[in-house]
Amino acid sequence: MKKIITITFLMIALQINAQNAIEWDGKYQIQLSDFKSKATQIGNVSSNSIQTASGLNFSIQMSNVEFMFTKNFNSKVSSTFKRESASIIATDTITAERMVKFAQYEFDLSELYARKLRKDLYVNKGTFSDISFLQPLYDAIQKEYVEEHGEASKKTNLGQIKDILIKLNDDVLIRIQELSDFCKTCKPPKKKS
Repeated sequence: MKKIITITFLMIALQINAQNAIEWDGKYQIQLSDFKSKATQIGNVSSNSIQTASGLNFSIQMSNVEFMFTKNFNSKVSSTFKRESASIIATDTITAERMVKFAQYEFDLSELYARKLRKDLYVNKGTFSDISFLQPLYDAIQKEYVEEHGEASKKTNLGQIKDILIKLNDDVLIRIQELSDFCKTCKPPKKKS
């Protein structure tokens, strides 16, 4: 009886976590209702802010031997949006909806950089590489991601300048497509000798 209760509890915990996190799939569009943090407030505020809770996640659990002979880490890098951590504070609904579009841009941008990281891992992983080769690659990608995100924040005023945001997001989607071999479930082509 104890085992059944434990398994049921784990299944409920996994379902709750799955409902909280949205993994990038190229189809789902973030909605205002996805901003579930208690900090979210529309109206009766004097300034606007957004915490989108999008980001790259990289996790691996394998033995040293497995690691040495693994080349494709695509499935280990994810781009997620965490509903419970996401908040919008906006002076009105129109501003909030524009900020949601900016959140979608940021979510797409996180997938672009997830793909860049997957590609860097694939290209730079040698047969006998140890785990230390990962950190500099991750740090460089994270730095690029933060810089591009910061520029977009300024250029679009957190999504309030719609036409610039549309152009930036279209560019990100094109760049994602250019890295189609590095989606989470893809198997990159082998290098030609």
